[in-house]
Amino acid sequence: MRSWRPESLSHRRANLDVRGRVLGAIRDFFAENGFVEVDTPALQVSPGLEPHLQAFGTVLHDPDSAALPRYLHTSPEFAMKKLLAGGMERIWQLAHVFRDGERGATHHPEFAMIEWYRAGASYRDIMADSEALLRRVQDAAGVAAFRRHAEGADARQPWHYLSVAEAFETLAGIDLLGTVPDPGRPDAILLADAAGTAGIAAHDGDDWETLFFRILLDRIEPKLGIGVPTILYDYPLAQAALARRKPEDPRLAERFELYVCGVELANAFGELTDAVEQRARFEVDRRKKQALYGESYPIDEDFLAALEHGLPECAGIALGFDRLVMLAAGAEHIEDVLWLPVR
Repeated sequence: MRSWRPESLSHRRANLDVRGRVLGAIRDFFAENGFVEVDTPALQVSPGLEPHLQAFGTVLHDPDSAALPRYLHTSPEFAMKKLLAGGMERIWQLAHVFRDGERGATHHPEFAMIEWYRAGASYRDIMADSEALLRRVQDAAGVAAFRRHAEGADARQPWHYLSVAEAFETLAGIDLLGTVPDPGRPDAILLADAAGTAGIAAHDGDDWETLFFRILLDRIEPKLGIGVPTILYDYPLAQAALARRKPEDPRLAERFELYVCGVELANAFGELTDAVEQRARFEVDRRKKQALYGESYPIDEDFLAALEHGLPECAGIALGFDRLVMLAAGAEHIEDVLWLPVR
């Protein structure tokens, strides 16, 4: 059935009303807490360098120069951090972002992302923001709990905080940090042995990252955020992305993810501010993407220039707005909370 037809739109209308109330509550929350709403371009030199994300490419025909390759961003992160380097202190954005090859019950090729960043803050401050924001959203939706299938999570109750190492130990029976004797070179053989003991088969050619995610998806994620939201924090350095190293433990990075009803809702960092280390990580990710998919995306040199200029100590988060609305409305599919899907 065509999504614009009256019967289809009527089916979604209650969820879309929830969407409007949730968005209003979010705008009020950020305004009351001193954040400035910003609006950055979707068209970028680099769409983001996470190896497994596939971007949409295009060409910019500028009258004053040759045709320039550009991409629709997979996140507004680079642009927002440039604003922090320019002196902004508390910023947030509701951005439409684009990821090719992603469609399913909780995935869509174009979706809405809420990102916010705070200068002079830690990832612990962003955790506190997340708790306050989800409680506000739950109140605005008028529900006793967020829901996904038969599971519920009441954000008004005390949240569950669990380190990645604790999650692997308690939910999968694996000593994860025992498989990273060198923080920069996790050992796939050690993790494969541990996974096998836990009843999770390793496949020929599996690297440490592949095994990490197989264990996470199979044994851990479905159990997170049940009853109350869960913060899964302190990822191994090999999964740092754009997060800084944890000063107290060089094996770890200041990264957390938020789970509600088994759904990954947000990803957050104590942000890396060192341009040299960031470039090195970008190069590693580009080589990995080239090896896996036969392509790579350019580095945003303007972003690295912003880090060199002086990105302040800061923390930030990306939260899936459509998934949040799904959980607030108890919807089964992401397209049930979209005004119109991509076809």
